[in-house]
Amino acid sequence: MHICVVGTGYVGLVTGACLADFGMDVTCVDKVTEKIDALNRGEIPIYEPGLDALVAKNAKAGRLHFTTDLSAGIRQALAVFIAVGTPPKEDGSADLSYVVQVAEAIADNLNGYKVVVTKSTVPIGTGQMIEEIIRKRTGGTVPFSVVSNPEFLREGSAIEDFMRPDRVVIGARDPQAIAIMKDIYSPLYLIETPFVITNVESSELIKYASNAFLATKITFINEVAALCDALGADVHHVAKGMGLDKRIGPKFLHPGPGYGGSCFPKDTQALADIARNAGVPFEIVETVVAVNERLKERAAEKVLAALGDGGEDATVAVLGLSFKPETDDMRESPAIPVVTRLVEAGATVRAFDPAAMENAKAVLPDGVVYCENAYHAAEGADVLVILTEWNQFRSLDLDRLHAAMRRPVVVDLRNVYDPARMAEKGFEYTSIGRAAKNLPEG
Repeated sequence: MHICVVGTGYVGLVTGACLADFGMDVTCVDKVTEKIDALNRGEIPIYEPGLDALVAKNAKAGRLHFTTDLSAGIRQALAVFIAVGTPPKEDGSADLSYVVQVAEAIADNLNGYKVVVTKSTVPIGTGQMIEEIIRKRTGGTVPFSVVSNPEFLREGSAIEDFMRPDRVVIGARDPQAIAIMKDIYSPLYLIETPFVITNVESSELIKYASNAFLATKITFINEVAALCDALGADVHHVAKGMGLDKRIGPKFLHPGPGYGGSCFPKDTQALADIARNAGVPFEIVETVVAVNERLKERAAEKVLAALGDGGEDATVAVLGLSFKPETDDMRESPAIPVVTRLVEAGATVRAFDPAAMENAKAVLPDGVVYCENAYHAAEGADVLVILTEWNQFRSLDLDRLHAAMRRPVVVDLRNVYDPARMAEKGFEYTSIGRAAKNLPEG
């Protein structure tokens, strides 16, 4: 089966490579010539563990192709996956201009029945919009179907998420389109992956509702952490006690400086906008968005409080810049407002991240010093801040770290280290929601 994937960003490239690995003949299309040339040379434009090997394997096998010729890609395909960006506008709504452009191109090259699949995260009603665009431009002379097939990929584990998903959601009205989608994902039947077959609108809402719920869960435990700080409780014990309830579960109950990335911030804002436009304001989600912004401010205030003198002329070591480990994605990373606030306060920031430093240079203030490793960043620091919980930051040589710093002060915004051990090593240690003293083991 020939498949065309339009867009070679994070979702499009992962989708194209994985579908090729399923045995499909996949053509990935992008209008940026430099990106396509790089992909044809085997250069991957994003950091995602295992993606380079998967692309190389399927390109070598002749199942994965890259081109800027959108018309040819559409014409030879039975299924066309739309995986272009839907960035937020100033009001929080999704910008669908790229989706519209692809829909018009599909209509202009519709040379036979095709399944048009929205893989991008799009507002409810986008499938209907795509259908109307194609039908209007073709006059209804060529049959086609529109399907919603949202992605649930986590950066850092996207290939595993695609190959072994929790579920596959297919939103469609046409039995023929549903049958084709099931054929595309037939390898997942072998591992008994649950399939949710519904209409297009429900499928579009599933993605937004899922991300908004997870963002709410993160925000909730962060609010609990603030309460723990005030009352002398320990958020890790509280989260464990909550998570053992099967109705709640332990995942996403990890306090930190707020959520970031390409999905949660954009999707929560978009869902709030969708709900307002539908006349049913989603007050929980609107509150989550507002609280998440305050969490980033609270994180910066913790660091400034640890400095004690407002930050002027101080040196701050920052470990981790990406919004989460195993990615170089700086979009909406809590590091941006935290580092910006420190620089504005007059501090010198020495930063290290295993993957995101090049991307960070485009969004962080001038003057940030980018370092070779964690110990280099710590040299002469008055405070060291852990902003992203990369594995290599979990087992640092604390004696070496202590010796490198001017003042042994650590603000752990990911609760990576044990407070008692840090105290034993001579650090003044601050974390999130762990004000409790003399806790029992277990």
